[in-house]
Amino acid sequence: MAERVHLVSLGCPKNRVDSEVMVGSLLGQGHQLVDAPEQADVIVVNTCSFIQPATEESIETVLRMAGFKESGQCRKLVVTGCMVQRFGAALEDELPEVDHFLGTGEYHRIAQVLAARKGELPRSHVDTPLYIHDELAPRLNSWKSHSAWLKISEGCDHRCTFCIIPTLRGKMRSRTVDSLVAEARSLVAQGAVELNLVSQDSTAYGRDLGDGNDLGALLRALARVDGLEWIRLHYAYPIGLPASLLSAIADEPKVCTYLDMPLQHASGPMLKAMRRGVTRAGQERILERVRRHVPGIAIRTTFIVGFPGETEQDFAELLDFVRQQRFERVGVFTYCQEEGTDAATLPDQVPEPVKLERQRILMEAQAEISGQALRRWVGKTVRVLIDGPDEQDPRLMVARMQSQAPEIDGVVYLDGPGPAALPGRFVQVRITQAAEHDLVGQLVDGTERA
Repeated sequence: MAERVHLVSLGCPKNRVDSEVMVGSLLGQGHQLVDAPEQADVIVVNTCSFIQPATEESIETVLRMAGFKESGQCRKLVVTGCMVQRFGAALEDELPEVDHFLGTGEYHRIAQVLAARKGELPRSHVDTPLYIHDELAPRLNSWKSHSAWLKISEGCDHRCTFCIIPTLRGKMRSRTVDSLVAEARSLVAQGAVELNLVSQDSTAYGRDLGDGNDLGALLRALARVDGLEWIRLHYAYPIGLPASLLSAIADEPKVCTYLDMPLQHASGPMLKAMRRGVTRAGQERILERVRRHVPGIAIRTTFIVGFPGETEQDFAELLDFVRQQRFERVGVFTYCQEEGTDAATLPDQVPEPVKLERQRILMEAQAEISGQALRRWVGKTVRVLIDGPDEQDPRLMVARMQSQAPEIDGVVYLDGPGPAALPGRFVQVRITQAAEHDLVGQLVDGTERA
């Protein structure tokens, strides 16, 4: 029986891809996707549980969606994703309103649980995560028609002490180059001109396949896909960056000169306590190697402040590192004490006010660095991709340079873009103003392509 389905996707782009695969599967079975939960026969919530605030948001969302079931408008509520994988069957007693729970390796069962009659299947499907979708799995891009996320692998073999991901997503498992190229072609056929490659550890891509392909080979294969214009890499672990990756970024015009490489800290004691397997000097050598091979590359990174035992000296070293390296993009997160991680039991937990103050100081330092870097673009003409009208002020159009990833980086606001500046088109823009994180520009040429 065809159902009207409303799906709520929480968390990271990797989780969004799982949601898009579930939607593709349901549409393939004749179900209808609806935008409003009050219109739905079935509601699906794909949860996040990476840190405690994400878990709390997931629970609040599930309870809010359960209200539509209690009112009689919805007959079935399904909860999937990381929160289910983390807490398992214990959720059955905590959330009696939920009909089915699917772990991170079970989202391919979504059509099966929708079709099941009450009592026909177990409420919980949670096991060691082994599944990863391939090019044969139908998928509906839910981001923007011209931009999409491409999940190249699943899971992680690192054991960072602050991170719950190996528990939530399992061991590293890569998709084949052929599978990813086929999915890329499918996304391009749906209108995508930009692909953002995501995984838990992109650097390790292909090591488990044993077919000789690595991240560089994947990038070069994707660069051969007709109609694809930009390929951007996210979540590269700093240790073990293959030389083929750097050469592909340097050589392939379609591969953006951009690298998202989370470093997490710079102080030796903190990196050791985090079990990152690298020192500050080691990170400096890695960054020097990247910049030497790819001049002008934009590097995005993330740091954690307030990790257990972080002293004023440790934080001062991190601040010095950021000021010295002058990253184009930086995200700063306060440490969350997550049950099930090794760091949760460490002594010398840092008080929350101290964490927040360190986050503020580091972000202010980065804002100054970012602003100085962006001012160098003023007066230059650059190629940008139009995303669409600004949500706060529809009179402005939002665009991005290849060094600006969707949702997480700054943007280029177009001042009086003209009728040619439509979403999904590349245009030439002259930069007229710069702020701490964003740019303003004026259209100087027509569109390059639709």
